[in-house]
Amino acid sequence: MSVDMNSQASDSNEEDFGVNSEEEDDEDDGGEEEDPGDIEAYYEGVASDVEQQGADSFDPEEYLFTCLTYKESQRVLIEEVNTVAAALKVLPAVAKLILVHLHWQVSQILDRYALLLLPPSSTTLVFDDMFMISVFQVPQSLQCGVCLQVVRRDSLLALPCQHSFCKACWEQHCTVLVKDGIGVGISCMAQDCSLQMPEDFVLPLLPGEELKDKYRRYLFRDYVESHFQLQLCPGADCPIVIKVQEPRARRVQCSRCSEVFCFKCRQMYHAPTDCATIRKWLTKCADDSETANYISAHTKDCPKCNICIEKNGGCNHMVNFCWMCLGDWKTHGSEYYECSRYKENPDIVNQSQQAQAREALKKYLFYFERWENHNKSLQLEAQTYQRIQEKIQERVMNNLGTWIDWQYLHNAAKLLAKCRYTLQYTYPYAYYMESGPRKKLFEYQQAQLEAEIENLSWKVERADTYERGVVGGEGELSASDRGDLENQMHIAEQRRRTLLKDFHDT
Repeated sequence: MSVDMNSQASDSNEEDFGVNSEEEDDEDDGGEEEDPGDIEAYYEGVASDVEQQGADSFDPEEYLFTCLTYKESQRVLIEEVNTVAAALKVLPAVAKLILVHLHWQVSQILDRYALLLLPPSSTTLVFDDMFMISVFQVPQSLQCGVCLQVVRRDSLLALPCQHSFCKACWEQHCTVLVKDGIGVGISCMAQDCSLQMPEDFVLPLLPGEELKDKYRRYLFRDYVESHFQLQLCPGADCPIVIKVQEPRARRVQCSRCSEVFCFKCRQMYHAPTDCATIRKWLTKCADDSETANYISAHTKDCPKCNICIEKNGGCNHMVNFCWMCLGDWKTHGSEYYECSRYKENPDIVNQSQQAQAREALKKYLFYFERWENHNKSLQLEAQTYQRIQEKIQERVMNNLGTWIDWQYLHNAAKLLAKCRYTLQYTYPYAYYMESGPRKKLFEYQQAQLEAEIENLSWKVERADTYERGVVGGEGELSASDRGDLENQMHIAEQRRRTLLKDFHDT
């Protein structure tokens, strides 16, 4: 990439990052109305409750991040721009291009500059494998390289690459690209020339303040997206920027709109599956959605009487059989969920292509069904969570205890969602995992987690039915029932943390 170091005008620093005032941090904090079917804060307030019961205090998903307003992120960028501009003795507009190209690795830029000992008189910087120097000279020709018109010298503009064009052609070039949403990527008009134009060269060429404001917004977007420590919140119309010390595939949550996402890829959080794998999985699900439609239906035939049944709760324990495999529940045991592990055909490589294709589809549908089932369970358990919330509120209003007295039910439902969310994303991970001892260990831990989540789900649903008075009495759990529920929370969270510690992308 080439960068012009003979930038035309001085930078105005903060003004050049500017956007309209309504996008600044004085905005109303009210985001979109929360979907009542989601448990958005299930990562909050549960860990300490579980740790008090003796669970491992280290959570592999712990990750330090800061939510910055537009002005705060602006200050972070300006400080780094000024540092590089002063060290390299270039204008801030040029420093920004250098920083974008090297992902705002300030220390790396300064180290490379110090090693190469570039003289202060350098006027052009080219970033390929090393720093290179080129001296700008005024073009001798007065003919525009685009419209081929001979123009006055003061109407002819050129970057240090010596490709000169008239001001009208430059204006049209910049205007079209900015209208197309281009910010930092505006480069010289000459064919095969990659020299990028600094913002103080582009801004005077743009007609009207509205287009200039758009250009500044696109620049800010490009600066943040190229920064190795920053990410724009993917929430709709959200101006928040997330800042971290070390960029990793970890869970972050916007403080303004509550959007939860993976810092590295800005997609839905997906531990223990890595970013590349979840992209492949979601693409495959989208491509094969029609094939999988029949398997993702929410009804099945009872294995005993063949009557069509529908699942109305998150737990997979259907009285005496398993919803997933329709097998006898008693055979599942408490240590290993056999139906969560796909049984490969060891002789499939020696069979016909048609047989291999059927086996591949069978394998995909196995994992897809379980992926979809846990997603459905999350939605159904969110309804249970809402009922528990409403019942707790009702009891507190009727002076039947305080919020603290009933908080264990609230925490149990949140922890259940947290654990099931992790379990859902173990299936794409397992689908793409190579066979071997590591996969066997993963499947064992996955099965243990699944067993404890189903136990927790059953206990939470049982607590919900008690609280609604469905099961005799006034609807109160005994002290032993409460202790059993809290102990199950502790076990499920331990299973979740153990799996993530061993298999999360670290």
